[in-house]
Amino acid sequence: MQLFIRIVLTACFSIGVFGQDAMLCMGHYWTEDEANVMMKRFKSEWDDLSSWEKRADQIKQGIIEGMQLSKMPELSGNFNAIIRDKKVMDGYSVENIAIESFPGFYITGNIYRPTDQKDKHPALLCPHGHWENGRMREDMQIRSAVFARMGAIVFAYDMVGFGESKQVDHDIPIALLLQTWNSKRVLDYLISRPDVDNTRIGITGASGGGTQSFILTAIDDRIKVSAPVVQVSAHFFGGCVCESGMPIHRSEGHQTNNVEIAALCAPRPLMLISDGADWTRNTPQIEYPYIRKVYEGYQAEHKLEHVHFPTEQHDYGYSKRTAVYNFMAHHLKLNSKTIPYDKGYKEDFVTVLPREELLLFNSKNPRPENLLQGNDAVMTYLGFNGN
Repeated sequence: MQLFIRIVLTACFSIGVFGQDAMLCMGHYWTEDEANVMMKRFKSEWDDLSSWEKRADQIKQGIIEGMQLSKMPELSGNFNAIIRDKKVMDGYSVENIAIESFPGFYITGNIYRPTDQKDKHPALLCPHGHWENGRMREDMQIRSAVFARMGAIVFAYDMVGFGESKQVDHDIPIALLLQTWNSKRVLDYLISRPDVDNTRIGITGASGGGTQSFILTAIDDRIKVSAPVVQVSAHFFGGCVCESGMPIHRSEGHQTNNVEIAALCAPRPLMLISDGADWTRNTPQIEYPYIRKVYEGYQAEHKLEHVHFPTEQHDYGYSKRTAVYNFMAHHLKLNSKTIPYDKGYKEDFVTVLPREELLLFNSKNPRPENLLQGNDAVMTYLGFNGN
């Protein structure tokens, strides 16, 4: 949490660098009272499926235009994937991977795969939040391994500036764009694999990983199931530049928040996980009822689930993971019976690996020679000219 606070403060400092602060909605942009009133105002602006879809289109365009997604290069394939060091575990395997996000910029992570011999598997994107060790922390490894043993191909990948993704700083002003684009490229890559069933693709992450989950889900219908954990809030817009450092919530013609962005998942399956010790504490009263109204318009209430842990804190701990296991198993047709169960799922078959075994690049395996290095180099390449 200390790391998260440091990044929040850094992000706030970075707003002026990008020069879009007039339209930014960052951190605790509204009070809880203000957010309650705003959600009622939002609801007054639509009253049926047709009027919601008109609003939804405006929100989606606001995200795409606000993060300047059109500046990203048109790519077809060209992942130049580097995969090394396969480790076979109990019912799953782990490999270290990098794919090219755009020429000279790499996404680093790990691929977890089931050891069964099926031709096609569902796939899961697993972004992470602002915690030390990122994709290599214990809870991230555990959930990735469990999903793999259940039958999914899982790509756990670094936030920019975390783990092995050190080509730019995490507080680069276009962090939100880079992370969304990285998620899209991970999705592109998974769908390109011959062992992936592209009709069964899910995404889940907590905190900043939850933000990455609901933003990609909002703008890319190829995500079929989404479970953002401890992040969807009416009053909190994400405290980091990677979540709200570009104007995706507000423009001259509209105002929205992360509740409505998450609702763009409808009518696809969506699970909200909330707790009593962070900005999701009001989800049972505020955020969930609003999103449920959207799902009612599609006659799809059964595809929306919400689990609230009033005595828990901001994490992706055991109780939250196991709720998502059942949700993903149902909607992605995973086999949850491959996981030991005794009054709850048993995760002790997972081998938590040391950081060194999950790293792709080292003295024996150097980084590619075409690397763009530094904030200015990446921003200039993408047409932001380092400003």
